[in-house]
Amino acid sequence: MDSSAPPAKPRFRRYSSEVRAAMLVEAGLACLAKGGILGFTIDNICAEAGTSRGLITHHFGSKDGLLAAVYAAMYERTLTYFTEVQGHQPDLAGLIDTLFSDTVFDRDSLNIWLALWGSISSNPVLRQEHRKRYALYRDAIARAIDAHCAEQGRTADSQSIAVLCISLFDGLWLEQCIDPDLLSPERAKAACYQMLEPLIGTVSRKS
Repeated sequence: MDSSAPPAKPRFRRYSSEVRAAMLVEAGLACLAKGGILGFTIDNICAEAGTSRGLITHHFGSKDGLLAAVYAAMYERTLTYFTEVQGHQPDLAGLIDTLFSDTVFDRDSLNIWLALWGSISSNPVLRQEHRKRYALYRDAIARAIDAHCAEQGRTADSQSIAVLCISLFDGLWLEQCIDPDLLSPERAKAACYQMLEPLIGTVSRKS
């Protein structure tokens, strides 16, 4: 073999349309984690994903379309608890335990959520996606509340309580991310139970 011959160029790797779209979403998440909304540029995303600029338009229509897909992906990470772990038997204590676990609580997630939330008011495409995902999240929590109340022979306005839960969960989660020494996961979960139990009765705690 001739050692002086130039190394062979790597073969072009083909990906399915679904895989390439997923790569762009993951690249978008990485850009938000690193640089916030200012880091969410077409050049940065394409460099992160190793793809051409035209693929963003091809898969998502625009950069805003990709941003909406990134937002949906972040919500799916939470909703996965209901679809894969709980199936059709939502469990409120399990949700609280998951939300404040190491799998959800990290600095990258904080940076991503802050970037997304900060853009909703000025981005109509993202605002529309937020409304859709918020409704799914609210309904999932409401189902968990209904299941819990049914076990205890109680009734409750689950939709209204779900709205309170989301506000509480988001606020506690943000505070935990910003200053973990001030608010530990255990204290955050205890605060959730303290608010919920007068409304829906004792919740069996997972940890």
